[in-house]
Amino acid sequence: MGCDPVDVRSLPPELLVWITLAAVAIALLQLLFAFSRAAMRRRRLRLRFERAAEGERRAARVLERHGYRLLGAQVQAEHRLVVDTAHVTIALRADYLVERRGRRYVAEVKTGRHAPQVENGATRRQILEYRVAFDVDGVLLVDGDVGSIQEVSFPALADHARGGAGLGAFGTACAVVLVAAGAVAAARLL
Repeated sequence: MGCDPVDVRSLPPELLVWITLAAVAIALLQLLFAFSRAAMRRRRLRLRFERAAEGERRAARVLERHGYRLLGAQVQAEHRLVVDTAHVTIALRADYLVERRGRRYVAEVKTGRHAPQVENGATRRQILEYRVAFDVDGVLLVDGDVGSIQEVSFPALADHARGGAGLGAFGTACAVVLVAAGAVAAARLL
């Protein structure tokens, strides 16, 4: 039931020419598709960067309109971490450093449908890292498309700065249960 190999010498020369032309055409089409995909990718990236740049320009005007004074744009900071015992320095760049009523903020500008939402994990992690690394009073999440400003705070950081454990709701509930269990055990001993 197998196929017997074809002796190419037995094929008419015209058929060989057509097969060769078809193979070359297929190769050229694949090359054309590869180039067009790369060109479309570059175009999408360029449009994305242009949209982000326009969003940042718009955000600067919105921040100033809402009483924020721009202290810097594309502000850099270094954030030191310790991984096991090795010190690692991470370079960060925030869109804006602003001030209002004696408080300093990092303003992070996002454009698009999902990025400006604090529910977006990547955005949330980024602004949390900025809050820690820039040692500011708060972080502003600015939607560069619609011009909205949201101040995002992290209560656990505030608890930690005051000397609290920053337990959050679950940790606080666990602590209450442990204290109550301890009180019950102490009452039984008496």
